[in-house]
Amino acid sequence: MAHKFWFALSVWLLLVTCEAGKHMPKLSNKKLCADSECSHPILIARAVQDYYPGDCRFIPIRQGQLVYVYAMLKDTGNLFWAGSVQGSYYGEQEARIGHFPSSVVEETHVLMPANTEVKTTKWDFYCN
Repeated sequence: MAHKFWFALSVWLLLVTCEAGKHMPKLSNKKLCADSECSHPILIARAVQDYYPGDCRFIPIRQGQLVYVYAMLKDTGNLFWAGSVQGSYYGEQEARIGHFPSSVVEETHVLMPANTEVKTTKWDFYCN
């Protein structure tokens, strides 16, 4: 009987520790994008200061890095954007889209207008 208990406990611990991610609170209910899938970058920006994220919904940004912006969160007064950081050489940082304050970057090149309003989902704020 004790053997079955320890087996069940070890399976439960394995499942708990292997959790792939979690849903975090939504930062906004809507976002502005270039297309309905938010798959095209809106603009390129350069970081004017370092940004260290408070949780896994956000991406770290170092001063001088280029950021490809894919969405602007609408309900927050354009306070947060979603984008991907580009390093100084390929492979420096994994390509991951995350959120960051718009105040830590300055626009350098507008690529496409952000005219498409898209509802956010829980997956927009999912953490790995």
